Amino acid sequence: MQDRYRQLQLKLDQYSMGFPATESGIEIKILRHLFSEEDADMFLSLSHNLTSVARVAATLNRAEADVVTQLEDMTAKGLLFRVKKGDTSRYATIPFVHGLFEFQVKDLNPELARMVEDYFDEAFDQTMMENAEFFLRTIPVNQSIDVAHQVATYDDAVEILKTKSQIVVTDCICRKSQNTIQKGCGKTMEACFMFGSMGQYYLDKNMGRAVSLEEATAILDQCRKAGLVTQPATSQNPSGMCNCCGDCCGVLKALNKHPRPASIVFSNHMASIDAAECTACESCLERCQMAALSMNAEGTAQVDPDRCIGCGLCVTACPVEAIHLMPKAEAQQRQVPLNTAEQMYRMAEKRGIV
Repeated sequence: MQDRYRQLQLKLDQYSMGFPATESGIEIKILRHLFSEEDADMFLSLSHNLTSVARVAATLNRAEADVVTQLEDMTAKGLLFRVKKGDTSRYATIPFVHGLFEFQVKDLNPELARMVEDYFDEAFDQTMMENAEFFLRTIPVNQSIDVAHQVATYDDAVEILKTKSQIVVTDCICRKSQNTIQKGCGKTMEACFMFGSMGQYYLDKNMGRAVSLEEATAILDQCRKAGLVTQPATSQNPSGMCNCCGDCCGVLKALNKHPRPASIVFSNHMASIDAAECTACESCLERCQMAALSMNAEGTAQVDPDRCIGCGLCVTACPVEAIHLMPKAEAQQRQVPLNTAEQMYRMAEKRGIV
């Protein structure tokens, strides 16, 4: 019979970006760190569909009181997703990302942080490169868009925030993980927004705090001043929105390893530089998180179209307004999935698991 932790790895590999096996076996060490044998068995008995305690108890032929105690304990440890309505709770399994890793944000320790970094280097960076487009998408800094080329509301971070009845902000798990092993970049920590049932889960577990639209907008502005790339989930109605740096963010670090990140990221814009206006101050070079800008032989900045992901940070850094963010050609424009369900289906379809 297959080891329960290998079964767990295979189950997680079916979700979201996956959870691939490695030669070193580091993924099994991570699972053993997170799950007791009893918790691994419970996870294996559940699915990604929300399920009531009564149904879980009936399936396992166990007393409801015993089952709910374990489910609540696993939820407290960030091993399950839970939705509460009144006195009723339902539970579901979660991916490694976004899920098991992010849900350790309050209790992250150096041992887990180091194992996750090793796992990303050996295997998970590759799977993120392969699936990044349907996980997070890059949207432009609003101030970087010329009024003649205004973006759709789902490509505008402030407009996304305006549609949410509840906004929850939490620490960036990537920067916190790097800080835990003394490799942090020092940029804004409280930078990730959660909405809907996911936001409520973060509140229930004291992993984040509710903020007003005004405060959320101020946090977003602070993130952009710090040079962070705004990346909501790849849907028109995202359940979350991150603000990422190239130093710590798992997705951007993975993209940076790719020779042509623009070809695999979900973005409808690209920077363009007016060479006649460029003063060669190099402010934009430091601002770019993807090494998409460089100085040419003529002494002016130039854009590498294979690396530019259209975030617009360089536009807001240019003191002479020599850089503009332009929409890509119509043939290159991408249609964003309507909702999380379509987003997950398209990711699974690309991975060949549906």
